[in-house]
Amino acid sequence: MIRLHGFAASNYFNMAKLALLEKGVEFEINNVHGSQEPEFLAMSPRGKVPVLETDKGFINETNVILEYIEETQGGKPLLPSDPFERGVVRALTKEIELYIELPARSCFMEVFFGGKVDQAIKDKARTELLAGVATLARHGRFAPYVAGSEMTIADILFLYSFDLACTVAQKLFDIDLKAELPQGAALLELLAQNPNVQTVAADREAEMAAFMAAIRAARK
Repeated sequence: MIRLHGFAASNYFNMAKLALLEKGVEFEINNVHGSQEPEFLAMSPRGKVPVLETDKGFINETNVILEYIEETQGGKPLLPSDPFERGVVRALTKEIELYIELPARSCFMEVFFGGKVDQAIKDKARTELLAGVATLARHGRFAPYVAGSEMTIADILFLYSFDLACTVAQKLFDIDLKAELPQGAALLELLAQNPNVQTVAADREAEMAAFMAAIRAARK
């Protein structure tokens, strides 16, 4: 059986988890944080989660995990069958990660964990977030999903990236990204009605308080 290594407070772990749930795959969860311990590095060369354990070995990096799940598991397709449309979804997925998730992540320490981020990093994140949202507004179809009428891996990246980016933009820059991308706000509302999304959210909520407290304690 497939085993997913990671923890429920991680947005990247939740991307892989939601893909498995959407496709109806039976899987186990090993609740673990990333580390630089040799045993964990043998599974994940960079020491990060998530990691997908298969009967042939380990797959790391979330985008690759999502592609592997799509290629090896049945159930609901999360990529279109048409090669061009698959390319569109993959491009949107990469744009969301590079231009929305990563700039927001550079400020997570200050927004969520009580730390401080250098002003130059925050200035860069502000510029890149606005450019990233503009990119998605131009390229995304939102009909009603990011790439069209069906949910794809682009929506999974969007769900666990855009909402966090909105929090970063609001708290640090007093910018409402949902107002900048109202079709994205509508999609978040639609995805929130998905039972599998609700399951992942409940698991995340149950773990989040302890995770945040542990991060803050480690910084003291």
